[in-house]
Amino acid sequence: QVQLVESGGGLVQPGGSLRLSCAASGSIFSIYAMGWYRQAPGKQRELVAGTTSGGSTNYADSVKGRFTISRDNAKNTVYLQMNSLKPEDTAVYYCNAFRAVLGDKYDYWGQGTQVTVSS
Repeated sequence: QVQLVESGGGLVQPGGSLRLSCAASGSIFSIYAMGWYRQAPGKQRELVAGTTSGGSTNYADSVKGRFTISRDNAKNTVYLQMNSLKPEDTAVYYCNAFRAVLGDKYDYWGQGTQVTVSS
């Protein structure tokens, strides 16, 4: 079992920055792939950024060059640095931990944190 707690959301003006944090507990954090997803009202949840247990990263096209995902395995924490925020980035952001081994899948979610980009 992995417990995930997000923090760092809030209201920011267009062009501003926020850093989201996701603190994990309950299992060996370093073996999980970690991701940030978001869900805007009336839309499906989408992957924003991900990082593998080995540290490789991937991003949605809409956030490339603006968002950066990073992980600190010593602190059991994954971060999402969001710069040059746009109104269309407004959503609830969720942290995800995922691991697949020998056909078994382990998939955990945080409770979400609201990000609102508005003037």
